[in-house]
Amino acid sequence: MIIGIPKETKNNENRIALTPDKVEILTQANHKVLIEENAGINSGFTNEEYNNAGASILPNPKEIYLNSNLIVKVKEPQPSEYEYLNKKTIMFCYLHLASNIELTKQLIKKNVTSIAYETIVNPNGKLNLLYPMSEIAGKMAALNAAQLLTNKSGGQGKLLSGVVGTLKAKILIIGCGTVGTNAALLANNMGADVTVSDINLTALSKIQELSNGQIKTIYSSPSNIKEIIVSSDVVIGAVLIPGYKAPKVVTSDMINKMKKNSVIIDVAIDQGGCVEGIKPTTHENPTYSSDGIIYYAVTNIPGIVGNTASISLSNNTFPYIRDIAKLGLNKLLNNKSFINSNGINTYAGFITNREVALSLNKNYTDINNLLENNN
Repeated sequence: MIIGIPKETKNNENRIALTPDKVEILTQANHKVLIEENAGINSGFTNEEYNNAGASILPNPKEIYLNSNLIVKVKEPQPSEYEYLNKKTIMFCYLHLASNIELTKQLIKKNVTSIAYETIVNPNGKLNLLYPMSEIAGKMAALNAAQLLTNKSGGQGKLLSGVVGTLKAKILIIGCGTVGTNAALLANNMGADVTVSDINLTALSKIQELSNGQIKTIYSSPSNIKEIIVSSDVVIGAVLIPGYKAPKVVTSDMINKMKKNSVIIDVAIDQGGCVEGIKPTTHENPTYSSDGIIYYAVTNIPGIVGNTASISLSNNTFPYIRDIAKLGLNKLLNNKSFINSNGINTYAGFITNREVALSLNKNYTDINNLLENNN
């Protein structure tokens, strides 16, 4: 199979989907890998390293898209890449289609088979390819919280841990999945006063255990969030319903009751955001202020730790890429593979992920029906 790796074009996206060591394994298995020139530079991997791994270096994305069977990316194609999409291409990356109707339309129009990292669920129910980046995003949310509370960033001038004779900064984390857990544990280790809310009592019990009881927990209901948000210095939104657009759990009414110069970090922004009225931001301009509140809503948070994130992502995506390359997508699908039930978001001009279709208010088509008609 011919595997193409174009350079990422999203703002300050420094990751690359496959590191040189994984490319070498693919080329030694007689697959061909095409990579755009300098695609790995910002994550610490040179053209020479990819060339030594057996990849062919091409000068522009058009050649990558037109000559590859499988396109492997980190983030979703940007509008500048739409013209290169075509029906012979399998697209494998983070897509987040539930909050991106325009990209969805392009994938349908051009009959692209698209597989989303974030909707692949293993037999144990774990989101294998979302987990590593959620881990990083959660840790970075805590680090960003510390920075945004400083006067320099327009915050309240508070130190997360406080010092003798002062109070710790109060952080409310909504959602106790991978993002929320990592944000809570790091913020707690940095000395903050951390409260986590979720409807999953098992997850709340686990976070208390991991923190030796230092992290407070509350059941995630509108009234509970409204009560605690008033005294919170930072709110981190970490709500995820796989495939769906994020629910709005932090309302404008709640925000209006927050202290001036408080901080809201919405890690769920790539799925539309869990904070009412929030607008996506970029690493170039990561925050904005509105009615006395500082908002941070970067849609690719791990993108600025390109080396760490690329290695972690590549370690996790590689088994999937290897299997697609070895067997071919059709064989994988007809064998009811790990990708089949959840991972395929569009196929043959149809939306084949139920959650994406519902989020966009579009028709859903079971991919098994499409496969039967093609056989």
